[in-house]
Amino acid sequence: MLEMAIKGGPVMIPIALCSIIALAIFLERIWSLRRSNVIPKDFLMEIEDLIRREKIPEAMILCKRNNTPIARIILAGIKNYGRRREIIKEIIEETGKQEASELSRYISIVGTMAGVSPLLGLLGTVTGMIKAFNVISIAGTGNPSLLAEGISEALITTAAGLMVAIPAFLMHRFLVSHSDSLITEMEEFSIRIIDLLKSDED
Repeated sequence: MLEMAIKGGPVMIPIALCSIIALAIFLERIWSLRRSNVIPKDFLMEIEDLIRREKIPEAMILCKRNNTPIARIILAGIKNYGRRREIIKEIIEETGKQEASELSRYISIVGTMAGVSPLLGLLGTVTGMIKAFNVISIAGTGNPSLLAEGISEALITTAAGLMVAIPAFLMHRFLVSHSDSLITEMEEFSIRIIDLLKSDED
């Protein structure tokens, strides 16, 4: 494997970096986007129960103790308990956008690695073919073995670029889908909470 990487030439270095970056971000996001880190089930049940019973101080304490995106969103709404629905909705939506942005952090980089890797592979293909044609221009076509280095570099970098790009693309799609699913759940729960926090005059 190392021998093939060496034969691929200097372009293999950025291709390898792309794979490392994509994998590192994927693992970090998988860990950070666990449901228990974003929308813990026990918290949802407890906070909704407290708000329904109008135990607002207790609900605020619970949100402050629970350092999760959904807790920060609900806390923003609780701080405006009893105000008009439109006001609470606007505040919760603004906080929700900030938390959604945090959930989606770094995911686009994985997509970038998926797009850049095959281009780097193509670059390696071009440089490899240039080497092969340089050999032809100097030594002619009488000895095909002289062309092996350039052709080998071209093929190896093309394959390496695709081998990084395909998994990176799948990882990117998975992370986008997973984060979108969590954001949708937070939105649905927030709507229920807004109706509990609004003023009776609405």
